[in-house]
Amino acid sequence: MTKFRRASRSARVLVPGAVAVALLAGCAQGSGGAAEASGAPGSASPSTGPAVTVPPTPSGASAAADASAAPGTLLVTDFGSDTVTFVDPARGATGSVEVGTAPYGLVLGADGRAWVATAEGVAVVDTATRERLALVPYRTDSGPATTGEYRGGGMGIALAPDGRRVYVGVNVPGGNGTLEVLDTATLRFTDTVPVGRRPFDVDVSRDGAEVYVTNHDSFDVTVVAAGSLSPRRVEVAPYGTEGGLGSWLKPHYAAVRPSDGKLLLPFEGERLAVVDPRTGRTTIEPMTANTHQHGTTVTSDGTLLTVGTGPIDPDVDEGPSLTVRTPGGAERVYPLEGPHESVAVSEDGRTAYVTGGFTRDGYWDGLTVVDLASGDTRRLAAGSRPLGIVVL
Repeated sequence: MTKFRRASRSARVLVPGAVAVALLAGCAQGSGGAAEASGAPGSASPSTGPAVTVPPTPSGASAAADASAAPGTLLVTDFGSDTVTFVDPARGATGSVEVGTAPYGLVLGADGRAWVATAEGVAVVDTATRERLALVPYRTDSGPATTGEYRGGGMGIALAPDGRRVYVGVNVPGGNGTLEVLDTATLRFTDTVPVGRRPFDVDVSRDGAEVYVTNHDSFDVTVVAAGSLSPRRVEVAPYGTEGGLGSWLKPHYAAVRPSDGKLLLPFEGERLAVVDPRTGRTTIEPMTANTHQHGTTVTSDGTLLTVGTGPIDPDVDEGPSLTVRTPGGAERVYPLEGPHESVAVSEDGRTAYVTGGFTRDGYWDGLTVVDLASGDTRRLAAGSRPLGIVVL
């Protein structure tokens, strides 16, 4: 039987100064579960809003040639500013595009358009011409467009496999969030679905039939049927929910396992929650990094990469790291210098790129490049508090 460390870890809570005030203010507004669907704060009216006029989407041989001019270029969201930055993995930043306030997650389409979740709306960026094509405002009222860890607006974002829909999780400070559905042809938001608190991450099943919203502050994943858009709440709390909004031990990011469609959610470098979205059942597998974990991604062969941001308790926990976990469960842990947030992998699978932005204090303006064979790392200055990342 696997023995996990420190069962009492669930008692740890986040209580520093201004953060505690913000959390206590949020406690007064609902429990955060998706079961409160009909009364989710921030839900908008059913109108689709005005159309957004944009230049035509690049297509054809010339656009493809432009997009392939610099294979392996990285694109990061600058959470510390209002831009996304293009990064040459060898040389660093090569240019930025203004997108909107405090961009968080992003996703890349096969047509070369990047979809960026900002505090104001979803920005559409042509990665070949390096220009913003549109900024589509959300239907959900999440308050003024601000910056910082608890800002309202878009967080997690995903693209349907057929490229016809973008799904973005919208945070509503002090209440439940929403999942908004964007038609990529018309650039209109067509639907709004109630989810839990602070939707850090959004993922889509490989067949496009379901959308998964990881809600940090309500200890759950909202499973949304892509056809009917009906939500279903699945609690994911391997340490329990003690501490509520003040707990560190919440879900952050998920990855969809290619082999069976189950969701992989790392917790604290100790426990990997494996969630079957069909049944809602969760099984726990041991992890070894012993550090607070955030961003995660999975490769086509099922290799999981997870970012460790650093210790909750420096006396007993380990520092920042990148965990690389094989489909069989074997792990290699690469130490990192300072907190990081998200990770992407090169097309050949040999290199990982880890953003130094981090959602809390301690971030830095750059990436760590990790050679996955040797374990060698190098730091690369790029962007302003880079958070989300994709490989072009």
